[in-house]
Order: sequence, then C-alpha cells, then structure tokens
Amino acid sequence: MDINFNPDKQHTLASSISISGTGLHTGVLVDMNLKPSNPGFGIQFQRIDLPNQPLIKADCDLVTDTSRGTTLQVGDAKVSTIEHILAAMVGMGIDNVLIELNGPEVPIIDGSSEPFVELIEQAGVVEQEASKAWYSLDDNIYHYDESKRVEMVALPAIDYQITTLIDFNSPVLGTQHAGLKTIKDFKAEIAPCRTFCFLHELEMLLDHDLIKGGDINNAIVVVDKPVNPEEMSRLAKAFKRDKIEVKSEGYLNNLELRFPNEPARHKLLDVIGDLALIGYPIKARIIANRPGHSTNVEFAKKIKQYIKKNKHMKDVPVYDPTIPPVFNLEKIEKSLPHRFPFLLVDKITELTDKKIVGIKNVTFNEWFFQGHFPNNPVMPGVLQIEALAQTGGILCINAMPEGQYDTYFLKIDNCKFKMKVVPGDTMVLKMELMAPIRRGICEMKGTVYVGGKVATEAELVAQVVKRT
Repeated sequence: MDINFNPDKQHTLASSISISGTGLHTGVLVDMNLKPSNPGFGIQFQRIDLPNQPLIKADCDLVTDTSRGTTLQVGDAKVSTIEHILAAMVGMGIDNVLIELNGPEVPIIDGSSEPFVELIEQAGVVEQEASKAWYSLDDNIYHYDESKRVEMVALPAIDYQITTLIDFNSPVLGTQHAGLKTIKDFKAEIAPCRTFCFLHELEMLLDHDLIKGGDINNAIVVVDKPVNPEEMSRLAKAFKRDKIEVKSEGYLNNLELRFPNEPARHKLLDVIGDLALIGYPIKARIIANRPGHSTNVEFAKKIKQYIKKNKHMKDVPVYDPTIPPVFNLEKIEKSLPHRFPFLLVDKITELTDKKIVGIKNVTFNEWFFQGHFPNNPVMPGVLQIEALAQTGGILCINAMPEGQYDTYFLKIDNCKFKMKVVPGDTMVLKMELMAPIRRGICEMKGTVYVGGKVATEAELVAQVVKRT
C-alpha cells in the first residue's frame, strides 16, 4: 500500500479495468470487469450474461457451496471461486467495487491473488470522502469443528492480523504455519501464493471431469503416494507437458515454489478472502488452525452476528460538526433532483451499504414557518418525513450500479411524531435498510433525532428507477 494510504477512509478504483481467464472448475472462459463504485456500495458481483444482470453481494449469508472454493448465489445466479479476488480487494484496501462477470466463475489465472493485485495497481486506488467504520472486538470469538479438527479464534487487536497453521498428516507438507502482522504486507508476503492440492484429490477431480480449466499449471500438487509411469503419462497430458516427475521435496515439477511454506500462506490468503464476506472491516487477531472454506464461512457468519449484535444499530448517531461530511450540499444536489426551497438535507455525515445519517439545520428563516403556526413555529411533520425520504433516497441511489437514478416513495407505515421540531433544532436523520434491495424496491426504517431524543420515526418503502 502507498505510504499515504489512509486506512480510516473508504477507497475504490481510480478507473475501470478488465481481465479474462478460465474458471478452474467450470472451464468457462470469463471476462471480468472491475469498476469504481460509490462509498458504501461494498463489493458486489454482477452476472452481466444473465437476464436482469443480477447483483450478488459479497456476503457470508449468500454462500451456498464451499466444496471447491467459495460460491455465492442469489436466486439462480451464482459466482464461484471468489476468495482470491476478495483477498486482493482486502489486501489493497478496496472497499467499494463492482465486479462484472459474463460467466459463473472468477478466472483462476495462476491460482493466487497476485494477478488481481497487479490489476488493482494498474487501475489505481483512489480515496473517497466517506469514513471507513472499523469494527473492534471486545470479546474472543471461537469456532470449533470437531469433525474437521478445525479451531479458529478472533481476538481483540488494534490491527488486522492473521496466523494460519496447517497439518494434513502429510510427510511432504508436515506442519506449516504462516503469519501476517499487518495487511500492508499482503502484496509481498501473501498475494503470490498459489492454491495447492494433493495428488489423490487431483486424480479424483480429473476422473470426474471437475477440473475443466484445461491448463492446470496454477496449483501446487503434493505427491502423497507412489506414482507409476502410466499415471505420470496421464498427468503430463493433463498439464500439457512432455514429461512430469516428482521433485525430491515431494511436489510435482509443474511449477516452482515461491515460498517454502507457500501452502500455509495460501491458506492464509483464503482466510482473508472468505472473511471479507463478514461485510464489515474488522480489527482483530485471527488464529486459524487447519482452516478450510466451509469453516471460514461459518466463522465469518459468527463474527458478523457478533458485530450486528454489538454495534447498537438503534443507538443515537453522534453528530460532530467539526468532522468533514461524507456528502456536502454540492454532492447532495448531484444525487437528488431537489433544490431550494424543497431540498431538506444539508449534509450526509455517515454512509454504508445499509445505513445513512443526514443533517438538517432548522432555522426561523425556513419558508414554511410563514404559514405554519406563524406565532408558534413548528416544522410540519410531513416535511420531517420528506427530509427522511430525501436522505433515504441518497442511500438507495448510492447502492445502485453506475447511472442516474430517481427514487419514488411508495408507502409510509408506522409513522409517529413524538416531539416538536422548532427553529434552532438540528435534525439528525437516520435511515436503515430493513431488507436487501430487490428489483429496485427499498424498505427502510427512518428516525429523526433532536437533542439525542427521537422526534419522529417511520417505515418507508421506495422504488429506485433508472433515468432514461
């Protein structure tokens, strides 16, 4: 990472960039486009080859298969082998990106994250105005899987650190461990490390036509049994080589090791990629003993639940006017089709993929006070709801792919006005998604706070429509 990289800000790509390659398991040639995205968009995949071009968020709750890599699915749309590109995004500090694919699997390239790191560097990394909300742990979080002999723990820490230990009861691999003290070392220490498999696994995959990627010179093959000449000949054909042999260390000679403990380092890479599915950036020390994709994803779910339970989403947002806004008035006007006298949001102070906080300073000079309770100025409740709606509109528009959008409100439920809003008040407007956005329909819970107390609350449903 650049020495001037600010880890407390959100980042995206400076430009769009593409790469093509074959999926290791499907054998499908896929074009992959990486595109810059707005703050709070997160990491989302899009299957542009399918009807309606569905979006699939990088979220552990959407994982449907971990048998040979990690697969996400929404409806009938799948994207598999996502862990290496996700690890590259975390390692390079990318928070917001749209990953377009015209096939079902991320290209394997050389079996590591290094090609994706190089791609990100070519595109460039740009800092965004939005702050990055790190989540720290107050308690240890444990995950055990006795059947797989897996132990994982997340400990409170001031940085994101990972240690992995592998033990496959193999005389070739032995017991290996790898560590990452700071994510800044990811590019040099972890990204180049390629996937590995045992020869007996490779034979099973070849027998069942489960490695359709053609050129499988992207995996370290551990030879865990004697191999006869016929098998060597078959492997040479699979690897598109005239001859294949076993090196003295017990690896096939299809490639040279980049580190003595490259397998353990690749397991660490997989942990980073799979834990990206938590959906929140965390500061913790992760220790993973014999990790695999299934246990990584279960561990990610456990950490996600801990964060959701402990981050107190219903707490009153703290407004500090000295902190620069995520969106100033000029940027709000670029998102919303509202102008004076009907623009009712002054700035946005917080923005994630599921939550937004806006500010409206109420003054006696507001146009509506002339005719609404003239001798007892009270802000109309419907305009408080409109202020929430405009704030929510920015949240919805920001969650959509590139393009110009408008939001139209369809329904308001459970609306309650609990206290008056009068000149001199500062309205803190919070909107939270109650469910994922589907077909452009956004369900949100809105709350207006004044002086740390709830003034107004309502549930709002809106539709996001792309401008034509």
